[in-house]
Amino acid sequence: MADEQTIEAQEEQEEKRDPETAARRAAALARVRKWGDPVLRTRARPIDRFDDALREEVARMGEIMNDALGVGLAATQLGVLHRLLVYRVQPESDVAALVNPEVEWAGEVQEGAEEGCLSLPGVLVEVERPLHVRVRGRDETGDEVVVEATGLEARVIQHEIDHLDGVLILDRTTREQRKDAMRALREAQAAA
Repeated sequence: MADEQTIEAQEEQEEKRDPETAARRAAALARVRKWGDPVLRTRARPIDRFDDALREEVARMGEIMNDALGVGLAATQLGVLHRLLVYRVQPESDVAALVNPEVEWAGEVQEGAEEGCLSLPGVLVEVERPLHVRVRGRDETGDEVVVEATGLEARVIQHEIDHLDGVLILDRTTREQRKDAMRALREAQAAA
């Protein structure tokens, strides 16, 4: 998931970023699958091996997410069909991993907010999501984890679980916003 900022603010930040950060971000974004890639519409498979390879995958995903300046990343966004996501809402926090996450409970209160996505560059759409969720899964060592999340953390986790189910933010917005986003994506692809 991309950080919640307007496109203009993102472009402004790009210009102000030091060359090393900009280069790391560009390299990280080049590894993220983009709109149109069929893997983004594919449901990921559960993980049953909690080994060094999984821990290395989590570390790699955390690095890519950080370098891309994102707040969340699902394995499917890197072309890996594992039910695995990483996220970090606060810059000073450690990267958290959720393996085989399932929303156990979602509150009735919904909140709309703009969401972006590393797989949909330049797109921001309004998405309604439950404000509070409880998610059960495992960490990269296989230990059971229960996360009770609110606000931005709840939104990021739900966004990334959507990726694991082959769902994009375009599926969760209004028809008008989806049309505008699709136009912007096609124009960006044509320009590239």
